[in-house]
Amino acid sequence: MNIDAIREQAFAMPLTNPAFPRGPYRFTNREFFIITYRTDPAKLREVVPEPLQPASDLVNFEFIRMPDSTGFGDYTESGQVIPVLLGGVAGNYTHAMYLNDHPPIAGGRELWGFPKKLACPRLQVHTDTLVGELDYGPVRVATATMGYKHQVLDASAQQRSMINTPNFLLKIIPHVDGSARICELVRFYLKDVTVHGVWSGPAALALFPHALAPVAELPVLEVVEARHIIADLTLGLGEVEFDYLN
Repeated sequence: MNIDAIREQAFAMPLTNPAFPRGPYRFTNREFFIITYRTDPAKLREVVPEPLQPASDLVNFEFIRMPDSTGFGDYTESGQVIPVLLGGVAGNYTHAMYLNDHPPIAGGRELWGFPKKLACPRLQVHTDTLVGELDYGPVRVATATMGYKHQVLDASAQQRSMINTPNFLLKIIPHVDGSARICELVRFYLKDVTVHGVWSGPAALALFPHALAPVAELPVLEVVEARHIIADLTLGLGEVEFDYLN
């Protein structure tokens, strides 16, 4: 394989058999369970990277079922997303993500900079309760519950919010000597969003300490609201918002 062929074919690793295909990445019937809670504002300031600033003392703990996703298959993920401000504009910063499928772990980290780690999240309905669970190995890390579809919310407002809200990631790719080759704040948007339904209900969230999945370091002080969303969407590719090395 000559140098020109390598340049033409290079997209992701491994070169001759990448772990994920080229996009676009379309998700059908993507199901979200999002619990918004208050936490210690000092703890938030410790984990939100400048130039982003925490918008408040709120954190979103998310469980997401993806039964039909282009190139990535059928999987579930969970994690923490923090409402932030950049130049006075409201957005979301993804702080931690845990999922059970290798292609979206590789693709999420290499393309966008999603902070993805391998774990075992689940989202399912038990009788009258929507239940989210996150285990890291054999250890329980998070348990969330919500009354199933107690209150219908405005789907069009949810759709506008998902389309118009910028999302931020801290992408870090190491050099061969172990230093940072890439260290960037990445901005991306959700595109072609269709919200099929959104509901709320009474909710509870419990986080448990773990050395390698430290979601409990942003402790739950008060549950503010919960949302259950079903939507189709395309995950847009990113843009570099800020280069920490330049």
